[in-house]
Amino acid sequence: MTVKHLTQAEVARRWCLSPRTLERWRWLGQGPAFLKLGGRVAYRLEDIETFEAAQTRDATSAPQPAQAKMRAPVPHRQAA
Repeated sequence: MTVKHLTQAEVARRWCLSPRTLERWRWLGQGPAFLKLGGRVAYRLEDIETFEAAQTRDATSAPQPAQAKMRAPVPHRQAA
């Protein structure tokens, strides 16, 4: 089985988002699963499609899926 990978730019184009939005989601622990390979970020197509399916709602008032809810960022430690 061949695994298809997408770059950050490809996912951003697919969803009509800024690449910075995907960067922010990664920092916040939101969004689809991703791979970090030698400093480069890649997304498996399977993970993208799973994330898209999880965003399906029946009404605008439906609760947000647990996976996409905002989580408070962990504060950075100050250098001494």
